[in-house]
Amino acid sequence: MKKKDFRNVVTRYKAVFFDAYGVLKNHKGVIPGIEDTFDFLIQNSIEYYILTNDASRSPDQLAEVYHRHGIRTITSDRIISSGMLAREYLQYKIKKGTVVYLGTEASAHYIEASGLNIVAVKDVDINDLEHVVAMVFLDDEGFVWSEDINKLINILRMKNMSVIVANTDISYPVNKHEISIAIGGLADMVEEIIGKVFIRFGKPDAQMFMFAYEKVLEKGFIRKDEILMVGDTLKTDIIGGNKFGLDTALVLSGNTIPEQAAVKIASSGIIPTYICDSVLVN
Repeated sequence: MKKKDFRNVVTRYKAVFFDAYGVLKNHKGVIPGIEDTFDFLIQNSIEYYILTNDASRSPDQLAEVYHRHGIRTITSDRIISSGMLAREYLQYKIKKGTVVYLGTEASAHYIEASGLNIVAVKDVDINDLEHVVAMVFLDDEGFVWSEDINKLINILRMKNMSVIVANTDISYPVNKHEISIAIGGLADMVEEIIGKVFIRFGKPDAQMFMFAYEKVLEKGFIRKDEILMVGDTLKTDIIGGNKFGLDTALVLSGNTIPEQAAVKIASSGIIPTYICDSVLVN
């Protein structure tokens, strides 16, 4: 398994799409030295966007995390969240009614922006579902697991409605050695229990990459082979980028640890264009 230096790799491209968690930040916060990477991109006129399956907060709130660490170059207009795709779906497909959500009040930003009436699962009257038209899985926090998940399951058994999953991640690392179930994994469980198919947004879905590609095209024409997708997870970042026709770089600073990388690539058949230790340029 031959690794490449990210600095040398990225200069071959006109634009780069970054995953967030495991690439730019980890359980300790923003990875030290990331600010130099973005200064390097700006100096070399390389466009950049953050593609994240994190629907727990708005782009403004996600950008603020970087700003608190002095990285002002990551602005909210450069962050593309799977929550934005869920909001777009609701705006075009759900014209009126009440949308129930599972998650925090902060994550509800995305469906509030759709202009629909919204209510948290915990506040739903299970005996009055007449106006409920959709359910959205947003975040794995903001509710009582032992109560609200059971309530959600029974709501979906009682009434047929659109169900949107705004984050396809099944787990996320909480520290160097442990992981926790993510909202995508929770949605998988509920889907299996009630025997229905949900609508999912986020990597590796092509819509996420198309949304980002259209953003790049607003600044001038660029071919797909001039864009690099950088991520730490084979089954979301890398396969998603590969399927969309982008070159991909797997970094070993997050979910895929160095000791397991070769085995995971071989067993999955998901082959990145490059493998790098991290996206640091110094």
